[in-house]
Amino acid sequence: MTSSQQREPYPSDLSDARWALMEPTLTAWRTERQKTSLNRDGKITDLREVMNAILFLNRTGVPWRYLPHDFPPHTTVFGYFSAWTADSTIEKLGLHLHRMVREQVGRAAEPTACVIDAQSVKTATSVPTDTQGTDAGKKTVGRKRSIVVDTLGLLLLVMVTAASVSDNEAGIQLLSRVAADHPTISKAWVDTGYKKKAIEHGALLGIDVDVVP
Repeated sequence: MTSSQQREPYPSDLSDARWALMEPTLTAWRTERQKTSLNRDGKITDLREVMNAILFLNRTGVPWRYLPHDFPPHTTVFGYFSAWTADSTIEKLGLHLHRMVREQVGRAAEPTACVIDAQSVKTATSVPTDTQGTDAGKKTVGRKRSIVVDTLGLLLLVMVTAASVSDNEAGIQLLSRVAADHPTISKAWVDTGYKKKAIEHGALLGIDVDVVP
């Protein structure tokens, strides 16, 4: 019996089916990390409960210290979350699910085309000023979120910058990451915010950047 079966469930808890998709990756990760600091005390942490705790935090937005006591200690959960973020384990889980969804609708597991766009958003007064900027075109003071999705709308990449970073500059960085992370992509659709430099950079990477007004 897992820890989640010994307590009252939360709406954010993983179902058995969802856990079955994640379990092989996380178990393999732990096998490789048995001698790390996360396991020096000899205790075996329930990885499903760690993921349940992360999902609870993500859904509710509570601070780490406010994690309910029927989860593993917040320091333990944060330790796993930090490790999984640093070595891209969470990203690998996302990519695995992404491939599954594409195959379920009859597409190839890896995308061959993508869409790139950006949005400038206002930030709170508490946000450090050195991470903000002004989007001159949209008169927005804050940050810019640039994303890449496949033709199904499934998320491939996200990049957050100061709003003063141009779409063109952000697009160049995103195209480089797309080429590295998804080498099967040869086509990208963008809007008119992406100029000649982004188009030429895409061509150097083997990606045809098509500007759609």
